[in-house]
Amino acid sequence: MKKLPTIEELKEGGVLLINKPYQWTSFYAISKVRKMIHAKIGHAGTLDPLATGLLICCTGKFTKKISEYQQLPKEYTGIIHLGAVTPTYDLESQPQGFKPYEHLTSEEIVAATTAFTGMIQQVPPIHSAIKKDGKRAYELARKGEEIVLNARTITISAFEIVKIELPEVHFRVACSTGTYIRSLANDFGAALGCGGYLQELRRTRIGNFSVEDALEPQQWQRHWFGEPQKETLPDA
Repeated sequence: MKKLPTIEELKEGGVLLINKPYQWTSFYAISKVRKMIHAKIGHAGTLDPLATGLLICCTGKFTKKISEYQQLPKEYTGIIHLGAVTPTYDLESQPQGFKPYEHLTSEEIVAATTAFTGMIQQVPPIHSAIKKDGKRAYELARKGEEIVLNARTITISAFEIVKIELPEVHFRVACSTGTYIRSLANDFGAALGCGGYLQELRRTRIGNFSVEDALEPQQWQRHWFGEPQKETLPDA
């Protein structure tokens, strides 16, 4: 663990690493810290509520560096669940389209990663914050409108299968900014012929910043002010 910044340092300008808890939005995590330090703050890359892990936060004069940090490569670990799909490509929606997966061998699963490494084309999820005709894609998707998003060029420098316990496939991915791991899970399942969705995701690294040097908001409060009150999730 590296030296932790003080509130005085962050008010002047600095980098704060947050380990975002499960089911928290990135905005909520940032707002909790903002109330503690009473300083200008922003983050360099949103995590979905069901994902955990590293958020890089810039405070004070360092907020000018947000776009720079957003371009850094990222690393994730997680679980792809084979044998079904979901509309959101993760567990924000219910699994459907169940197909058999038991016939797949470990060799076939590992070999399928080859098609998803290097510079590839990826279509983002329609349930995403990408703007289409001036509106967020997920807003249109929730209304049942038909949406077509264009493929984007991304780079996946590593796609490693860490463990296989069917229907769960544990993985590690190192990738460029703009990569949607939900889309990767969906496309990976399609390539195997049985479907797949993202069951679990954790961002472990952004550039040279590691989640091992990050604290959850409650831990930051404990570090600066002592024992925090019991945390409750915000109303939906």
